[in-house]
Amino acid sequence: MILQTALHAIFPPECLCCGALVDQDYAICAGCWAETPFISGAACDSCGVPLPGTASETECLHCDTCLQIARPWDRGRAVFHYSGQGRALVLGLKHADRAEVARAAGPWMAAKAADLITDRSLVVPIPLHRWRLLRRRFNQSALLAHALARAAGIPVAPMALFRRRTTISQDGLGREARFQNLQDAIIPHPRHGVALGGRDVILVDDVMTSGATFSAATEACFAAGAGNVCVIALARVGQAA
Repeated sequence: MILQTALHAIFPPECLCCGALVDQDYAICAGCWAETPFISGAACDSCGVPLPGTASETECLHCDTCLQIARPWDRGRAVFHYSGQGRALVLGLKHADRAEVARAAGPWMAAKAADLITDRSLVVPIPLHRWRLLRRRFNQSALLAHALARAAGIPVAPMALFRRRTTISQDGLGREARFQNLQDAIIPHPRHGVALGGRDVILVDDVMTSGATFSAATEACFAAGAGNVCVIALARVGQAA
């Protein structure tokens, strides 16, 4: 504590978004917090996309897409909409080596996933192919998974899933092409996938768009004997509240 106080005196904590001084590490100033599109109202119980109207503690809402397309997972959550400051935070984590964004996101994701957590929960990140991991040097989904697990006090299995073939970028692809691109790309890890057996898996990714990646990973979890699968993304692409 004394060391931290001394460090703060020399290097005071700065807002993750604008660099303004804040009270603690890995925080956002009040102004940027107000401009970050956190999903706090009504949202789809399956994919987390924000919906018009007000939230209800008893009613499970579903967006039009999830009413038309069966999701292989049980429930889904997202922290904020992929726009404005939310998009900037994701891109900073993913492409600018800003690992501190994941540290900040841990408690946010833990709060969102609170009603999904059971005594059998296991946090599992969406895997990167080894060549992409080599180029990027880290898996942003794994950073988020570790941060969520630490904040929620539940175990994490960072290598439980394996991406066995490269896939082209999902950017610019339509819904059907996205699902086709991920078909059979994610499987249980030959050695570490055993950790999934009988667990209530919480899959973690940085962004959810169509749900194709989460679908492929969910099927892999069930193939390894998972009892239940829920998903959470830091950001959700879709209708803004």
